[in-house]
Amino acid sequence: MKPMPMLFNDEQVESTCEILKSIAHPIRLKILCFIMEGEKNVTEIEGEFHSTISNISQHLTILRKANILARRKEANYMFYSIKDPCIQVLMKTLKDLYCQA
Repeated sequence: MKPMPMLFNDEQVESTCEILKSIAHPIRLKILCFIMEGEKNVTEIEGEFHSTISNISQHLTILRKANILARRKEANYMFYSIKDPCIQVLMKTLKDLYCQA
């Protein structure tokens, strides 16, 4: 029997694991679901999840450092959006598979 070809090279495996680890937290997954609807500021995110701005900011930083989120500043507000189009596809797929009524 022939060995199966490797679908990912080592760099791709590491990169994919980092992305999955970054979103594999209940609050971060919820944040991504919320931001899928469109750009949100920290106050909107905090209000949606009834958490502290500090806690939300920590989760947003993890997602931003993983290149999942983009941010922009407008006046005194920081706005976040999904940066990577692949994450949009991944989140839509997860929603289609697991979040149907």
